[in-house]
Amino acid sequence: MVAAGDADQRSVAERLGIKPDMVVQEVGWDEDVDEDVRTALEEHTGADLLDEDADEVIDVVLLWWRDGDGDLGDALVDARAPLDENGIIWVLTPKTGQPGHVEPSDIAEAVPTVGLSQTSNLSLSEAWAATRLVPRSKSRR
Repeated sequence: MVAAGDADQRSVAERLGIKPDMVVQEVGWDEDVDEDVRTALEEHTGADLLDEDADEVIDVVLLWWRDGDGDLGDALVDARAPLDENGIIWVLTPKTGQPGHVEPSDIAEAVPTVGLSQTSNLSLSEAWAATRLVPRSKSRR
């Protein structure tokens, strides 16, 4: 039997553009992340999310980011290092009114300085929003 919530969680992976067998790295995990989203992504890809110390070439980086986590530009540079040339970074931030909320302008300011372009935003879960970033040259295609 499939629970009603399972279909919604699968759509999260699809909306993030994550396909089975993709290599997904997770950066910034803490106790406040949405475990349902993480589980759905692992089930969809058929593999565990890799941690910050992984040394493989990455297809998608999930960067859980909160106000007070440090310098977003530095974190994006680090997240970009293992990324495949066609890879994407999703910056996952608490929604407005949630502890650790990040102003969209903070993301918009950090993105171009590290050679990225912001291409879309979506509601990831009840408490988290997602911002899609790609290498600047890829956004023009």
